[in-house]
Amino acid sequence: MISAPPDAMTPARRLRSIFSGSVGNLVEWYDWYVYAAFSLYFADVFFPGGDRTSQLLKTAVIFAVGFLMRPLGGWLLGRYADRHGRRRALMLSVVMMCGGSLIIACTPGYASIGVAAPVLLVLARLLQGLSVGGEYGASATYLSEMATREHRGFWSSFQYVTLVMGHLIALGVLIALQRVFLTDEQLRDWGWRIPFAIGAVAALVALWLRRNMEETESFVRSDSDPGATRQQTQGTLRALMQHPRAVLAVVGLTMGGTLAFYTYTTYVHKFLVNTAGMAAETASLINASTLFVYMLLQPVVGALSDRVGRRRILIAFGLLGTLFTVPILSQLQHVQSASHAFWLVMAALVILSGYTAINAVVKAEMFPVEIRALGVGLPYALAVAVFGGTADMVALWFKKAGMETGFYWYVTACIACSLLVYLWMPDTRRTSLIDRDAR
Repeated sequence: MISAPPDAMTPARRLRSIFSGSVGNLVEWYDWYVYAAFSLYFADVFFPGGDRTSQLLKTAVIFAVGFLMRPLGGWLLGRYADRHGRRRALMLSVVMMCGGSLIIACTPGYASIGVAAPVLLVLARLLQGLSVGGEYGASATYLSEMATREHRGFWSSFQYVTLVMGHLIALGVLIALQRVFLTDEQLRDWGWRIPFAIGAVAALVALWLRRNMEETESFVRSDSDPGATRQQTQGTLRALMQHPRAVLAVVGLTMGGTLAFYTYTTYVHKFLVNTAGMAAETASLINASTLFVYMLLQPVVGALSDRVGRRRILIAFGLLGTLFTVPILSQLQHVQSASHAFWLVMAALVILSGYTAINAVVKAEMFPVEIRALGVGLPYALAVAVFGGTADMVALWFKKAGMETGFYWYVTACIACSLLVYLWMPDTRRTSLIDRDAR
């Protein structure tokens, strides 16, 4: 199904296109975050014995292992999206996520099948990592190409709206099971499987919706170009390496942002329970409420970037993140009330919005159409695998070693490194290669 040029779309039609591109993203990230949200309950099912920190560390290692597949997913599905279309790549990624969730939902525990249980858990996370690695580049490219130049920051920010919404739904399922439907014992025994089953079914629904997506005009126009050279360079690593500055910029601008993102959206739940000593239910409510406000901030910051530029927004995140990460985490470690914890986490997420709301469009604007999905997806996935995917594992390692504050400085250092990239790079709103697609 071929789309009309983005500039010819009515607001209603544009919204339907963005919804089609985003809804699968929501399901993918719901499935991804369910693992983190429910790890407190199934850690001892797959890793019996040992103290709670050791069990959580093992599940965090598997969480990180899933990230190792994301560069491979970014390469394979990025290449596929650049050669065969954004729509087809997005359909393929949601199929793989469905398979991973189904495996976790059905895998017996260690008591039943021994070491095969954690092995199957690893295999499922590898499949999900492959899926998410490809999803990011394809969806970021799709939303950026669907938007008009004047509102590209606003429309592309919906990638993180649906990403955070997926996380919120995962937390909502957790809170509902905790407070309404199941006892703590039932959750630890079998109830943790329910959200993975929900994710598998939801992925099938997303697949059906994505069948009706329109392809972007940028891809349709470029794919119809009969030039032999262009056909040979679609989605190739050789073509990508002709843009080393952009590749390094994606890695550099991602490292601090992705580490901060996973610290304040995923690890913070464990941090409030395992370090601050809060009840799991209270930590879940704080995590959900802060994420809801954070989700609403994304289009606001995205629209702001359309007015003042992307670079200024990124610099604001880099400066504030470098200055306030250690104070926020240090206070959060000794927080006494839920309201105090809420405002501390909320402050961190407001700062983080300067990265998350616009990072997808910034990356998409750096690459030409024939390698855009690959250029966005692969270097981003490499940075996320190294810095974002290891956030839980590194934080828990510092805690187990009795040096928890070392993690605070580690996050600060990574944000400071990204700040140097923001200061060096041009404002992609003015230099966007997407604007050249129609020429």
